[in-house]
Amino acid sequence: MLDVLETDTAFAGPRSIDAIPAAAGIGLRAAHYDDFLAMAPEVAWVEVHSENLFAAGGKVHRVMEQVRRDYPLSLHGVGLSLGSADPLNLDHLRQLKRVIQHYAPGLVSEHLCWISVGGRYLHDLFPLPGTESMLAHLVPRIQQVQEVLGCQILIENVSAYLRFSGETLPEWAMLNALVEKTGCGLLLDINNLFVSSRNQHFDPHVYLANLHREAVQEIHLAGFSVEEVEGTTVLVDTHSCPVWPEVWDLYARSLRMFDHRVPTLIEWDSDLPNLDILLGEAAEAQRLLENAHG
Repeated sequence: MLDVLETDTAFAGPRSIDAIPAAAGIGLRAAHYDDFLAMAPEVAWVEVHSENLFAAGGKVHRVMEQVRRDYPLSLHGVGLSLGSADPLNLDHLRQLKRVIQHYAPGLVSEHLCWISVGGRYLHDLFPLPGTESMLAHLVPRIQQVQEVLGCQILIENVSAYLRFSGETLPEWAMLNALVEKTGCGLLLDINNLFVSSRNQHFDPHVYLANLHREAVQEIHLAGFSVEEVEGTTVLVDTHSCPVWPEVWDLYARSLRMFDHRVPTLIEWDSDLPNLDILLGEAAEAQRLLENAHG
């Protein structure tokens, strides 16, 4: 039996799940909590990092109780390390399940990556090689996660900077196979796709054309940085600036390839701007969504 999540706000009975609307939302970070509650902006939905809710009590839960009353909520994880050679962290899963049971999010997502080795956690999301052996490693782990949590999870593509030798599967094929074999959904990060396509020199439109687009239940947009490394231009997924025009263009093109409107989130994790700038980015995403699907 999982412990009840302790918060500073009384909460009686199970919540109903509020579906994430097919509209634009924002990733809510601690620096924006006070302004967000004061403004009560007309944004369609909110996403937070799951791990920020693991600790009991404190301001984060006071804020999230109010946010959850007023907005549909999505949980986005960074710590499951689905591709690691380490066993799944069952304590992490138990904490995540408590949070899911308490807040009843409309969507739960994680990354197609590894971040831990030998029980030590790193501070980045590392991509995985596209191989049949990696696919065979991921399938039972994702199945176990969904069984423990009691819900479907969405898997997100991460940014990549180099190609692995010996790869036999493009990323879109890996994601498609995971959908088919585990019943998971997909979170398509358009910024990550653009960054990877430039760094690895592939056509993102071919990726989108081959992806199981019907499985995509959420889209992410964010900013990247440009670095020069030994004479080579590298795009780095930093989430520290506005969405680049090239990413907006890829997003607009991708929307026309979908038969359904997809909830879209603006992520901004470092060098945070004023909240109104973040909301302005969400307004642009909403405009493009409406232009594509009415």
